[in-house]
Amino acid sequence: EVVLVESGGGSVQPGGSLRLSCHGSGFTWSNYAMAWARQSEGKELEWVAAISPGGGLTYYADSVKGRFTISRDNDLDTLNLQLDSLKTEDTAMYYCARKVFGGGDWRPLSATEYRHRGQGTQVTVSS
Repeated sequence: EVVLVESGGGSVQPGGSLRLSCHGSGFTWSNYAMAWARQSEGKELEWVAAISPGGGLTYYADSVKGRFTISRDNDLDTLNLQLDSLKTEDTAMYYCARKVFGGGDWRPLSATEYRHRGQGTQVTVSS
C-alpha cells in the first residue's frame, strides 16, 4: 500500500517561510516522480512543483517560480518543498503526490497521473 504523509504546514505572515516534507512508504521511492499540489477553498487543484525520480528534473508553476524549491532525498524516502516569500494567495492545503507509473520524468502532470496522494498539510499565510 502506498502511504504518503505530509508535515510542516502552519501559519506564517506574508514574506515568511515554511518547509514542507513528505515521507513515503509501501513502494520503491527512488523509482517514482513526485509532486506537490495545493488546493484552496473553492478553487481547483493546482500543481505547484514536481521532480523526476533521480531529482535532476524539476517543474514549477509560474505562480511559485523563484519562491518555492522542491527537492527529494532518496536515501530517506522524503520529498521536500521549501516555501519562501510567502503570499496570502499561497494559503491552501498542500498535498504530496506520487506518479502512478515509475521511471521517466515528472511529465505528464495531472490528477490522473498522480493519483496517489497524502492527506495534506495546511499552509496559512496571513497578517
